Amino acid sequence: MFNLHLTPEQLEIRETVRDFVQREIKPIALERDRLEDFEQRFPWEVLDKASQMGLRTLALSEALGGAGADNLTSCIVTEELAVGDVGISATLGQTSALAHAWFDRVMNAEQRARFLPQFLADHRFHLATAGHEPDTDLGWSYHRPPVPGAAYKTTAVRDSNGDWVINGVKNFITSAPIAKLIAVHVRTGSAKSGTLGTSSFLVPNPTPGLTIREHDKVGRRLGSNGELVFQDCRVPGANLLGEEGKSYWAAPNMGRRMPRFQAMNLGIGRAAYEAALEYAQMRVQGGRPIVEHQAVGMTLANMAIKLEAARSLTWQAAWASDHGEAYADGSLPDLPLQIIAKVFTSETIQQVVLDA
Repeated sequence: MFNLHLTPEQLEIRETVRDFVQREIKPIALERDRLEDFEQRFPWEVLDKASQMGLRTLALSEALGGAGADNLTSCIVTEELAVGDVGISATLGQTSALAHAWFDRVMNAEQRARFLPQFLADHRFHLATAGHEPDTDLGWSYHRPPVPGAAYKTTAVRDSNGDWVINGVKNFITSAPIAKLIAVHVRTGSAKSGTLGTSSFLVPNPTPGLTIREHDKVGRRLGSNGELVFQDCRVPGANLLGEEGKSYWAAPNMGRRMPRFQAMNLGIGRAAYEAALEYAQMRVQGGRPIVEHQAVGMTLANMAIKLEAARSLTWQAAWASDHGEAYADGSLPDLPLQIIAKVFTSETIQQVVLDA
């Protein structure tokens, strides 16, 4: 059953990453966040050091050259990085998670042989997945299950020589401007022929016909986020990831995946709480630090309680995502624990940050 007793390896990884955040991320985060120029702002030197530590390949199996970390360990690392900066955490967390999903699970032998050596040899080889499009995902239907990718307007059409030609736009894609390999989720086939579906293609960056523009967003400014425009972008048939019409992105188990974004939110909340606590211990009012004033002390205590509750839900969801058998034998409730953690953590972190 779910065990909160971390292994010696998990404790060591947590302390190593926490020290890295203190030494390498926190000293530059605020200054870089204020820079307008993306090239000056983006912290390549920090990401290079993190990759050398193995954080870029954290979840990739040991057999393929990674650390083989489970989802709980990955969430612990994601939270620690987000305490320093959520953009850096998002970049490393996504590349690590996608490396495991693609190289360990979805790629065929030929694709793995083609892309894995490049990925392992280059500390700046990051990964992205492109699903979101303008004017999509704007609603939710509670009385019927969602159909992932059903609203995709980006299409791929097979040419006579077997290549696929992609046309369309994707936006708000994490790490797209810096990624060297992108999985693009598109609409293929037609309803008339009964082949309509969602397929995924591996698109190296750069590729002729693909234009990528950096989004300058308010948040995650030490990360990267961009818009992709495909204009007759041609990719080989061998770059189809998984089966045609059955994108791995639309796989089952929604609500039971790794709660990576919840861990990032937790890191944001913890950073806010720690800053508030430090200030309350330093600020003197009425002859004593304000942390000793009941109203302030109670507020900080409630923040700490909320963070611990959010962490417990996130860790349980992370452990459950690696132990599907715990759902099957009734050890865990038949509920989407990732979604539960998402709702609770989002609301909790918003309140913690406002209180901070």
